[in-house]
Amino acid sequence: MPLAKIEATTNGALALWRIEEDEENLARLVAPFEQLSESITNSSKRLEWLAGRALIKQLMENMGLHFQGITKDEFGKPFPLGSNYQLALSHSYPYVAALLDKNESVGIDLEQPKSKLLRIAPRVLDAEELANAGDDLTKLCVYWCAKEALIKVYGKKDLTLAKNLKITPFQLKRGGDIIGRIIASGIETTIPLQYSVTENFVLVWSKK
Repeated sequence: MPLAKIEATTNGALALWRIEEDEENLARLVAPFEQLSESITNSSKRLEWLAGRALIKQLMENMGLHFQGITKDEFGKPFPLGSNYQLALSHSYPYVAALLDKNESVGIDLEQPKSKLLRIAPRVLDAEELANAGDDLTKLCVYWCAKEALIKVYGKKDLTLAKNLKITPFQLKRGGDIIGRIIASGIETTIPLQYSVTENFVLVWSKK
């Protein structure tokens, strides 16, 4: 699997891959610890699922960790079996991204800017965020990815994107830092985020 990006973070690592393998070869990479469910029928989704686990395996091995498969908690948040590391995973075919951290819950999201963001933006952004993003698809995609990354940091399902997740307005560049806030149960938590804009996708991840 071609490695597009790998970099160390304070307590872990981030990696990005482009899928070029077929299903059989990806399945071989993650066996015997992971086996694709027949309930996933879409061919691209099957490749994303397998490639995500193959990427996590490679990332863990690069860090000197032993891959034993992936499990999920009651909220659907993934964790590497047999390890105390925190994990976040995202995919948008043909790309897959993963983030591992030894200590902190992490979040990452990868998306390709699409026109649907213009339709859903009023449901996921507040008035200040909408005014800042305007009709810029790339900027809307950064906002969307940032909020998805925050959801993964939080690790539960009871958040409303426009109400509970806030992104401080920013000036769009090819990459940089932005500030996210999670507002839940009367507590506001600030989460530093980093983003990268490429020709094909937007990537946002939590920065520790």
